[in-house]
Amino acid sequence: MPRVRVSHLEPELRAIATEEYTFQNWAKTFTCTCEILFEPSSESEVAKIVRLARKHGKPIKVFGSGHSPSDLACTRGFMINIDKMNGLLRVDKQDSTVTVEAGMTLHKLHATLREHGLALSNLGSISDQTIAGVVSTATHGTGAEFGCLSSMVRDMTLITADGDLVHCSPQDNPDLFAAARCSLGALGIITRISLQVEPAFRLEAVQKPYKFDNVLSEWDDVVHSAEHVRVWWMPHTNDCVVWRANRTDKPVSPPETSWLRERGVGVHMYQFMLNAARYRPSIIPSITRFMFDTIHSRPIHLIDESHKVFMFDCLFPQYVNEWAIPWANAPQALQELDQFINNSELKVHFPVEIRFVDEDDIWLSPSYKTKTCYIGVIMYRPYGNPVPYKKYWKAYEDIMRAHGGRPHWAKVLHNFKKRQNREDQVTFGLFRLMANQLNS
Repeated sequence: MPRVRVSHLEPELRAIATEEYTFQNWAKTFTCTCEILFEPSSESEVAKIVRLARKHGKPIKVFGSGHSPSDLACTRGFMINIDKMNGLLRVDKQDSTVTVEAGMTLHKLHATLREHGLALSNLGSISDQTIAGVVSTATHGTGAEFGCLSSMVRDMTLITADGDLVHCSPQDNPDLFAAARCSLGALGIITRISLQVEPAFRLEAVQKPYKFDNVLSEWDDVVHSAEHVRVWWMPHTNDCVVWRANRTDKPVSPPETSWLRERGVGVHMYQFMLNAARYRPSIIPSITRFMFDTIHSRPIHLIDESHKVFMFDCLFPQYVNEWAIPWANAPQALQELDQFINNSELKVHFPVEIRFVDEDDIWLSPSYKTKTCYIGVIMYRPYGNPVPYKKYWKAYEDIMRAHGGRPHWAKVLHNFKKRQNREDQVTFGLFRLMANQLNS
């Protein structure tokens, strides 16, 4: 199709358009140059952009913070950034629900909820993303009785491929609601979302070192040892850290901190050592042991507002991969991953992050009708430099598939056809049918 020029657009769209915008995700793993970037501030502007794209046969991708390490947002067609659609539309303190525009970041949402004495019930490790981004990819936190963030959605509004606004909820368009809460942007552009939240609360978190084989042998007890539990395992060792958090009425109590330890060693020295290991990978296990002994072997205790306790520093750019498997299968899968690492020539970075999520009824959610254990692997890119990871990813994904794994859609690209679970194929087929109907 012929190029669309900004100079030929109507004035309203011309004012929010930029030609040949170059997008790069946070991890700096993917980049693209689109034909036109639009930055709308209203649903009517989004609808006009969608109709323009349909008229000229242009694909559209929407992005917010660009924090997904995949190329999910990339296109050579039209891109839409929804950062300016970030307002609070409604608060109901009695029912603990809020409605927000889809471009609101989690950081802003925390502050907005706090002003009204409310908070999200669960959260992932970062809050840079937009609410549309976390919902579109079924982003998750951890907690055996807590679902992914998409499970908090009570209703939502999308603009479909013909430029129409469509509302969906468990009562209105229920099939669309089941699909849209993890839609990867394929069903339309989300413009507003209502969320179930709860009264603001504090969390008391305790982080302690353990031997990994002991954690695996006491798996069910560990999973249910607190409201929110996560495990960080250090590959090439038998060391791990277990983080537990529970709601509390105790006053705020910050942890003891040391800039030299947390930032000097934990970030700057670690990045320097990993960069050196690009030329001599054999030192990676020694780096891991040093970092565990220096940073992670001491207990940590803190009490603070919930969102501050849930969040963690992601350090620096990285390749990541994460799949969810039934949590009863996780000990065996982790033992197989440990065996692969120890028996191969590969030297891999720490940690392997392990989190727990309750089942839901969202068609493409990794936790669809399954209580899941998310297992995430990482290879850091010190100073933005590349490191080898594909052999590690291949072995890891083979293990995850063998144990009924489903991919975290925001983390990497996946071939859905390789998944053998019949129920997954049925829900994916329903999703594709829904997408075809909305995009026809």
